[in-house]
Amino acid sequence: MSGVEHGREPCPHRIYDDIGGAFAMGAVGGGAVNLVKGVYNSPKGYVLAGGLEAIRREAPKIGGSFAIWGGLFSAFDCTLVAIRRKEDPWNPIMSGALTGGVLQLRYGLASAGRSAAFGGFLLAVIEGISIMISRVSAPPPPQPMAIEMPQSAAEPRPTAVRADGYVSEYDAGAGAVPAEVTQKSG
Repeated sequence: MSGVEHGREPCPHRIYDDIGGAFAMGAVGGGAVNLVKGVYNSPKGYVLAGGLEAIRREAPKIGGSFAIWGGLFSAFDCTLVAIRRKEDPWNPIMSGALTGGVLQLRYGLASAGRSAAFGGFLLAVIEGISIMISRVSAPPPPQPMAIEMPQSAAEPRPTAVRADGYVSEYDAGAGAVPAEVTQKSG
């Protein structure tokens, strides 16, 4: 693996986890949508009963559809992780394309191709947004600390080398370099 940790179950168990999560998401979301539709389409006096009946009738179907999509997506994702031996954004993009294509295969190859392209595009957008959000919300890298140096240590003192090889430091404020240093020997 590439070291990317998503905080998820390992691959065989991930499929079951994703099927359950997708079913719950589809059932709750589909239940909410069908509650509104049932309430809207019910006659006066039967508004609540019509909304609850719509939930009972439609939410399991939508949850099942979500579970099938989530299970196929997760199975393709685990397969690609096993084949490619790394977990990167390309796996979900290819898994989305494969899932969309397989689910539309019963309607013909042209329909499966369009659905695969749309599934891959949709997952590419989702992965791109996810990467962008993680980069924006990541803490900034630590700034290097400035080390305060005493004023005298911050300014280097010049050194002078005399003709006989003697090295000495002198005070630059005193003026020029000593005469014995500037004279050339020989």
